[in-house]
Amino acid sequence: MGTRVSDLTCLARIRNAALGSFARDGVAATSIRDIAKEAGVSPGLVQHYFSTKAALVEAVNEHVVAIATGAFSDLSENSSPIGAQQELGDRVTAFVREHPTAVLYVARSAADGEKAALEIFDAFVAIAHDQWQRLADHDLLRPDADLTWTALHAVVFVLGTVLLKDAIDRHLPQPFFTPAQLERWNAASNALFREGTYRATPADDA
Repeated sequence: MGTRVSDLTCLARIRNAALGSFARDGVAATSIRDIAKEAGVSPGLVQHYFSTKAALVEAVNEHVVAIATGAFSDLSENSSPIGAQQELGDRVTAFVREHPTAVLYVARSAADGEKAALEIFDAFVAIAHDQWQRLADHDLLRPDADLTWTALHAVVFVLGTVLLKDAIDRHLPQPFFTPAQLERWNAASNALFREGTYRATPADDA
């Protein structure tokens, strides 16, 4: 027999509760009982779907990698550096806006040295590298761009910003996750990468 819809709903609720707890408190400090309380179910039900905490961590990691891959899988091929850079920046901002808990989870857990989170970090870097390589293949990046560090910079820039959100909020007129501040971050980030990574446009050469 296949998995029932109710099973899928409960499984997702437990997984999402685990993601939220891991992001807020860290993997090591979160127990099955904590996750059960967050999901509004019994610890026994959590263990019905996930026999161990490690299995639950694995499910959370697979979910985070899947949504990240989906967020960047259908980027169009723009003919100009400005268009390509703007679209990629917009996608990053949309991902942070729509999945802040997932981003915070990876940032906090990677900083804590959690092996599973480091593997997600690797997956994020691979996704970023693929996108920068695609742009390089279309001659949209500076010829001396270091793609490894460009990918690392992009991932660290996003994760570090979210991890330090509370400190950053002290310097903004509104919280970082408000639409206006996310768009402001997007514009500033696009300008930073455009000046340092993308090939100069004819207007820049003039």
